[in-house]
Amino acid sequence: MKSKYAFLIILLVLIIDQWSKIYIKTHFILNEAVRVFSWFQIYFVENEGAAWGTKIPGEYGKLLLTLFRIIAVIGIGYWLITATKKQQPKVLIVSISLILAGALGNIIDSVFYGILFNHSYGQIATLFSNEPYGTLLHGKVVDMFYFPLIDTTLPNWVPIWGGERFRFFEPVFNVADSAICIAVGLMIIFHKKVFKS
Repeated sequence: MKSKYAFLIILLVLIIDQWSKIYIKTHFILNEAVRVFSWFQIYFVENEGAAWGTKIPGEYGKLLLTLFRIIAVIGIGYWLITATKKQQPKVLIVSISLILAGALGNIIDSVFYGILFNHSYGQIATLFSNEPYGTLLHGKVVDMFYFPLIDTTLPNWVPIWGGERFRFFEPVFNVADSAICIAVGLMIIFHKKVFKS
């Protein structure tokens, strides 16, 4: 597979990812939700940390996370260049491209959104605001896809968690996250082809 096709995949995912995030950020108030189906909502949240809102504690936790993401993207980019030069299987190159696009999409939020937007608490954010909510490298990742497929209370006879509320699928995510998950899924499904050597 030629590198130009990998670049097109990355570009397409980035455009869709950033368009959806900018649209949500400039049309929704934080924690606002629109119910599409009983099992799917557009639900605007911001993620200050890594997956599922995990944070690195301390004053420099967010900065360290952003720098780690940048280093990871450089590594993934090198992996993609190497895979295309060695004419690795197409499914591997597509997967790496999706992972790189997803990582870049979330890095854009982390690096730039803090200086591009004002806050979304009780108001719709403004792009290119004169009063940005953060600083360079301290932006928040915009998430919006929420699939509460199961939302119930567990029966009392269930050990430990009986009587507690149970939701599946709880995480709220974005296009970039989806690209990474699809890539991992492809590598698992086609693992014999992807990792044949």
